[in-house]
Amino acid sequence: MASMPLRIASNSVSSLLNLTFDGPCRLASNSGFYGLPDQPLNNIPLSTSASANRRTRRFLSQVPLHATNAPNRETIKSQSSLSFDVVIIGAGIIGLTIARQFLLFSDLSVAILDAAVPCAGATGAGQGYIWRINKTPGAEKWELASRSHQLWVNLAESLQHQGLNPLQILGWMKTGSLLVGKTKEESTLLKAKVKQLCDAGLEAVFLSNQDLLLKEPALVLGKEGTAAYLPDDCQLDARCAVAFLEKENRHFASEGRYAEFYHEPATYLLRSGSSGEVDAVQTSKNTIFSKKAVVMAAGCWTGTLMHELIKSTNIKLDIPVKPRKGHLLVVENFNSFKLNHGLMEAGYVNHQSASLPSTASHKRPLYDAQATSVSMTATMDTSGNLVLGSSRQLLGFNVDIDESIINRIWQRAAEFFPALTEKSLDELKKNRAVRVGLRPYMPDGKPVIGPVPGWSNFYIAAGHEGEGLTLALGTAEMIVDMVLGNPGKVDPKPYAVDRCCT
Repeated sequence: MASMPLRIASNSVSSLLNLTFDGPCRLASNSGFYGLPDQPLNNIPLSTSASANRRTRRFLSQVPLHATNAPNRETIKSQSSLSFDVVIIGAGIIGLTIARQFLLFSDLSVAILDAAVPCAGATGAGQGYIWRINKTPGAEKWELASRSHQLWVNLAESLQHQGLNPLQILGWMKTGSLLVGKTKEESTLLKAKVKQLCDAGLEAVFLSNQDLLLKEPALVLGKEGTAAYLPDDCQLDARCAVAFLEKENRHFASEGRYAEFYHEPATYLLRSGSSGEVDAVQTSKNTIFSKKAVVMAAGCWTGTLMHELIKSTNIKLDIPVKPRKGHLLVVENFNSFKLNHGLMEAGYVNHQSASLPSTASHKRPLYDAQATSVSMTATMDTSGNLVLGSSRQLLGFNVDIDESIINRIWQRAAEFFPALTEKSLDELKKNRAVRVGLRPYMPDGKPVIGPVPGWSNFYIAAGHEGEGLTLALGTAEMIVDMVLGNPGKVDPKPYAVDRCCT
């Protein structure tokens, strides 16, 4: 595929760098990191490519990761200073969708900055499903998940109305989702799940073992096997979605309303002594002033970065976002069987919502988030690759591939798809890829979305764990409505900063 120009603002909107990426869905990326990890250099988040690792290490040696002292006014004057209405720290799926929301639904100007490039962190390593089958109607995140799902559907439909193909542009597929179980106990839970979803107005269906065989012939669950089926669930390609979002946002650059500052780590926040407002974000190259709002959307690096940005002040703000490592196994050009839907084992829901012992509610079973977990998820992407997951581990910022985890993912998948036992992982060495990402995990299972008390123009949107894609558009709408003072579509209370951040 021919290389295409990628234009990224550096020192001003009119001063642009020419970079390249291989087509609309092949963004080149090093792993993203914001601030200073609490791991030695060889354990910082890096891509699985050795050459990319070397490039990232060279980049690390060239830029400061933190500021030891606040910059003085003379320093600011000697650097390039820019001004925008909104400054967003972090160019993952959350940051990019927030930028898009401001650009489309206000007349505000937006700058987005990142220590690396989009799709370099959890966004690019994910499986891409936009599902509600694993959500619980009436739970605190249900309203946000439903709203965000509808916004994704609206986006896909708007592309169709423009004569465009959402499959080509977003990797969008309405595959439907299956939550599958093997035991009587799981079958009982799945029946209850279907009733909950139907009561919430969704067209969910309970499938018997025979019904399920017609839907997915390669899936073998045994005589007690059943599933909850949600036909309207969808999936997309995260890299395609990011490329689309960037392209949409860049339409506003010619109006002076949008600029990107990639490979520019934030180093300091400049605050007003009288009002507590954040006046500007200092990066390794620029001082970027904000006239309206600053939004922190740095994923699992949010807590670490905040400590770095304010460490030479007497301010304390602890955001308990932790990196939760995940592996996905991609079997390329897979032809042993075809999947017609996205699949997830019933136990995945427990692993996803696992709490740290000190934060678990007595109202629900305790699944220790410190423990390594592997549960079956399976999708096929637009290229016919089989994508298998997934694992969850709290190991700091380590993103090294763990072959023992990959073996567990393969073995767990084979328990549901016996055809996988016909080949060993060693036989697939040439046709496999591994994605490793760091999910932004919050101990209570809910993202932080909203203003920081006492910081009148500073907002946080982070901690979405493995639901960044699913919740992105709804999160963006929430943040923009808060900044503009619009009535909210989703109750913000479950996501308030002061519930968990001190």
